[in-house]
Amino acid sequence: MSDAPIEPQDWSFGVKVVQIEDIRVARGMTRRPYSSCKHRNLTYDEKERRVWCRDCETQVEAFDAFVGLVEMFSGAQERIKRRQAELAEAEKFQIRSRAAKVMDEAWRSTKTAPLCPHCNNALLPDDVVGGLASASKALVVAARKRNEANKPK
Repeated sequence: MSDAPIEPQDWSFGVKVVQIEDIRVARGMTRRPYSSCKHRNLTYDEKERRVWCRDCETQVEAFDAFVGLVEMFSGAQERIKRRQAELAEAEKFQIRSRAAKVMDEAWRSTKTAPLCPHCNNALLPDDVVGGLASASKALVVAARKRNEANKPK
């Protein structure tokens, strides 16, 4: 790669032979040939103020090295944002109720099962998978108060 400046060409009065490299540079393309190395293994030397690739052992331009670093860090930032979104979504579906947490802990036990407080029968996770019947809380509380009042002392 030459550090010589590009000489402007007067196409209508000057040179009749057109250099394709000059047209490529004028369109914003580069004169350098395409390299199959992606320059992922960069090394920098502070004394010589240069950046080079250990894989292909060629000097890498500072801008290309900077673009590689920016792409790497922006990719890492996107992975972190995606992970945060996944964690936030998982936290939404986390059990919040104290009663549900207690039942979950009881069902995790491998040797025991929780018992129904009224009939003392074991409650297994398979019993509630299909859904549960429900009743009005006010009616249940009223019935319990009635039963407590009718109990002989």
